[in-house]
Amino acid sequence: MRLPLLTGLGLAILTAFPATALTIGVTPGVLADSVETAATEARAQGLDVKVVEFSDWTTPNLALDNGDLDANYFQHQAFLDNAVKETGYKLVPVGLGVLPNIGLYSEKYAALDQLPDGARIAVASDPVNGGRGLALLQTAGLITLREGVGVKGTPDDIIANPKNFQIIEIEGPQLVRALSDVDLAQGYPAHFVNAGRADIAGKALLYSGVDDTYFAIRFVAREDNKDDPDLARFIRIYQTSPAVREQIHTSYANDPALYTLPWIE
Repeated sequence: MRLPLLTGLGLAILTAFPATALTIGVTPGVLADSVETAATEARAQGLDVKVVEFSDWTTPNLALDNGDLDANYFQHQAFLDNAVKETGYKLVPVGLGVLPNIGLYSEKYAALDQLPDGARIAVASDPVNGGRGLALLQTAGLITLREGVGVKGTPDDIIANPKNFQIIEIEGPQLVRALSDVDLAQGYPAHFVNAGRADIAGKALLYSGVDDTYFAIRFVAREDNKDDPDLARFIRIYQTSPAVREQIHTSYANDPALYTLPWIE
């Protein structure tokens, strides 16, 4: 049974439900749908699981830290690291989930080597996702980043840009809309699918992959319950269920280029 979307003001609602073996917090879309699929299997095996959807990216960690959730499943390691640094929450990853690949997209060019001198390239403006986009540009051979910055680079860390590309920073959710205004854009396939443009989602000129596991979604728990055997059991169900894999595949427009399952790669 999936509960309604909650915001920070709705946390008190959680206490209205009786104690259960596990309560997992998620965000809508592929994550919620795949966790609900696993929860259905878990219930059939005698493990009671409630799935609670949140409409923002702040409340799931607050609810977990408060003890209103047993785990959440919405964030990658980079996001968790930043959240822990800013809040002091005692939260830790306890299992790998789906890795949403990112891509480099263009509506004007069919190959990366067609990009002209001075082309405008859009990447995410936030430090968590922007660094990932710049790292993919480096993988594509378009720029070179300062040694050692990895996926934490910023435009200031670009030390070689032979074709003088203009790097434009745009809020991540707006990159889909910005695609028609630039020559190349970092993109999230799921965002294209959600915007009704699944045909674009599958046409990136380059995708990230399993080497990008730092950005795989994690099951996250508190330090005091990270060894909960019921939680470990649920994660095993999630990772081994054919029905979960089928749901993930469906959510990503049946295109395996749009995601990776890092626990089996």
